[in-house]
Amino acid sequence: MTNTQDGDGAGRAAGIRSAWMPGFYKLTMDERVARIARAFELSRDEVASLHASGALPREVADRMVENAIGTMEIPLGLGLNFLINGREYAVPMAVEEPSVLAAVSFAAKAARAAGGFTAEADPQWMTAQIQVARYGDAGRARERVLEARDELLALADSLHPSLVARGGGARDVEVRVLPSPDGGEDVFVVHLHVDVQDAMGANLVNTVAEGVAPLVEALTGGRVYLRILTNLADRRLARARCEIPVAEMADRGASGDDVCEGVVQASRFADADPHRAATHNKGIMNGVDAVALATGNDWRAIEAGAHAWAARDGRYRPLSRWRRAGDRLVGEIELPLQVGTVGGPIRVHPLAKLSLRMLGVSGARELAAVMAAVGLAQNYAALRALGSFGIQEGHMALHARCVAVTAGARGADVERLAERLVASRQVKVEKARELLAAMCEEVAVIDARTRVTAA
Repeated sequence: MTNTQDGDGAGRAAGIRSAWMPGFYKLTMDERVARIARAFELSRDEVASLHASGALPREVADRMVENAIGTMEIPLGLGLNFLINGREYAVPMAVEEPSVLAAVSFAAKAARAAGGFTAEADPQWMTAQIQVARYGDAGRARERVLEARDELLALADSLHPSLVARGGGARDVEVRVLPSPDGGEDVFVVHLHVDVQDAMGANLVNTVAEGVAPLVEALTGGRVYLRILTNLADRRLARARCEIPVAEMADRGASGDDVCEGVVQASRFADADPHRAATHNKGIMNGVDAVALATGNDWRAIEAGAHAWAARDGRYRPLSRWRRAGDRLVGEIELPLQVGTVGGPIRVHPLAKLSLRMLGVSGARELAAVMAAVGLAQNYAALRALGSFGIQEGHMALHARCVAVTAGARGADVERLAERLVASRQVKVEKARELLAAMCEEVAVIDARTRVTAA
């Protein structure tokens, strides 16, 4: 194989640019951009897009991640109409999918007719996992760990005195002996459950896991390998519930009974089939993730925990369920939500701080409760469309706006072009350009007639 690397990392092999750039992280952000501009033959406009700075200053981005070259923005909008536990919320949501904000606001409005959402979240416990190997007799090792429970909890608390001062700290010790996956010794795991208060808690819990590992080794006589949090935050669940009057669900010639039945049948389908449950839950996470991103929370950890929870009994199931009770459609959701209102990107990202201020939550538990309600609302909107007139009509109407902008429409022309695209049932850029050209010709003709009349 020919080595095509050159000195500045811009070598090419069969047209593939080299990713070998020693010392790239040591450069300033401007120097990195200049380097990749050479390496990837960027245009002036492309370089300018990397130098552009939105709400997140480039110098802040440079401190947040290694090898930073720019910032990337996505729309930040508000989910409106939410009434949760008797309180009004306008919910900041960062998302690029056109239909999410419209759908969730519609669903929240529907739920208001019966009092809105009720929601709650468990205390903010996260779990540290300490894996032990070559521990000898599992029963005896387990006994020794549990006998030292108070010592382990005290050691864990000593690692985070400020957390203890705020009312948090280590709460419990658990030992799990799992069947061997490969015919070797069983897997021995110590869990330490920690109340992390208003933090997401990953760094706190990882410090605890590493700090207590030597004591766990001494107690078991084994060797500790992995010591890290689990993102299956099953001690940190959030729940939400709502009722929607069936009579209020009538739409486009379909009765409320028919629309309600469509939602119930969609819920039954998800409960029976993991293929449907996966997309059912994706719709829920459209809302949950958008709030997480807006508030500076780790949506990847939330996704991992939610899907693991959905499969907790060995079969992947929906996170929400819908049923009819008399003249109401009742929806309920439960999922783990490891979110924080302090620490991490929340401290440094201006829009994360602003989003939390607009949301007005008192802490992580309230934020988790709001997010559960948003997930349930998003789910209702999707199932209502799927079970009645179909989801594509609403999707296409909103997607058409993006296509119109891509085709070159601006201002009031965006809505006019979007309407024509939907009517044509060809929501594509090529069709949008054709229609936009026709609109421009119409305007030109009208202008010419106006000049003639004026003359």
